[in-house]
Amino acid sequence: MSRKARPTEAPDALWHPLPVTETLIFLGLVGVLYGFFTQTPPALFVGIGLVSVAAVELAIREHFAGYRSHSSLLAALAGVLVALPLYFTSLPGEALLVVAALVGAGAFQVLRTAFARQAGGLTFRA
Repeated sequence: MSRKARPTEAPDALWHPLPVTETLIFLGLVGVLYGFFTQTPPALFVGIGLVSVAAVELAIREHFAGYRSHSSLLAALAGVLVALPLYFTSLPGEALLVVAALVGAGAFQVLRTAFARQAGGLTFRA
């Protein structure tokens, strides 16, 4: 397995050949542009949400197939998802940051190991 991932090695989605991910990105972009130019915050946030969901799905699919490593992105997401509900507690901001950093660091190690297992020992691919 080479360090350079070929487009032909890209993993197919479960719903292949339907372009669900691409459609979500397009609809999200439309929402972002509409929300930005009409100054409609709900449309803007829905657009950002759609693009984010599609991007995370693509990152997870590529990462766990050994196509491209997204360890940092997925680890940061894990840290945010753990810290988000804690934000609504009485924990101080510094504690939230420490929790998010520890979860992110642990997730990074697990995700990097999982990618290396799928990519034949490589820890990253471009």
